[in-house]
Amino acid sequence: MNPTWLEDFLVLTKSGNFSRAAQERHVTQPAFSRRIRALEEWLGVELFDRTHQPLGLTPTGLWFVSVAQRVLVDIEQLPAQAQAISQAHSNTLRFASTHALSFTFLPKWLRAMESRITFGGVELVSDVFQRCESIMQQGKTHFLLTHAHALVPSTLDALDFPYITIGTEALIPVSAPDFENKKPLFSLIANAQAPVPLLAYSAGSGLGRIVRAMKEGASTNYAVDTVFTADLATVLKTMVIERRGFAWLPTGLIEDELDSGRLVHAADASWNIELEVRLYRQPVIQSATANALWQAIPATKKTLQG
Repeated sequence: MNPTWLEDFLVLTKSGNFSRAAQERHVTQPAFSRRIRALEEWLGVELFDRTHQPLGLTPTGLWFVSVAQRVLVDIEQLPAQAQAISQAHSNTLRFASTHALSFTFLPKWLRAMESRITFGGVELVSDVFQRCESIMQQGKTHFLLTHAHALVPSTLDALDFPYITIGTEALIPVSAPDFENKKPLFSLIANAQAPVPLLAYSAGSGLGRIVRAMKEGASTNYAVDTVFTADLATVLKTMVIERRGFAWLPTGLIEDELDSGRLVHAADASWNIELEVRLYRQPVIQSATANALWQAIPATKKTLQG
């Protein structure tokens, strides 16, 4: 039996006319009539009363309408069901992660988790926060790793995606040092005469969203001039090292540079922004391995949904 026959049958039940139904199905009327007849021969019964115009349904035809609709729905759902079964028996973990954390935090964290649970491969999508958030909402990944701040909720929080806080970092304003005195080449100084060049995050950046929310209005006494904008903290880090301005960067990304003196603090600690490193998960996960990983995570904070 060809599923196309079921679609033909349902179209013909609505139109009651072979010619109009054939046009709707984009086939010739003789070809369409043969497909309807093939369905009836496969069932061994007549579905249409051809003695009237428009066509009427036989008692069996009336019964078969709901059957055909149900079968087509079942067929449409087969790929998703097959994928769910495959995922449930797969030990591959799928992560989406913002760029900065995929470079620094995630590799170390995965190594630590390997001592707690055995898992196979890891599939990682590294992107800006908005893209990672979209992937998560579409159900294309088990987990999302991102920086977060309690006062700057995301869409995932509103949709009750469970999360665990698995670490902490901070966003700190940093600059390249002055070669002569090792002080910041660019620093936030109240009531400075000249604006300080700021290397900023673009609108799609999760870190940028946090910086804007936490520091908006706080810099009224500090003149800054946005001279460069980018999605990625790694790009801003390079530009800071190249002495193009100062930027808020996550501590996990600049530990070595701070230790070596290649980067220095551009302001006092009051300008630091404390962050959570959150691991979000799908509300329902079919994968036994993904569920086992979630249960094995030592957390500093866990949502009630989790």
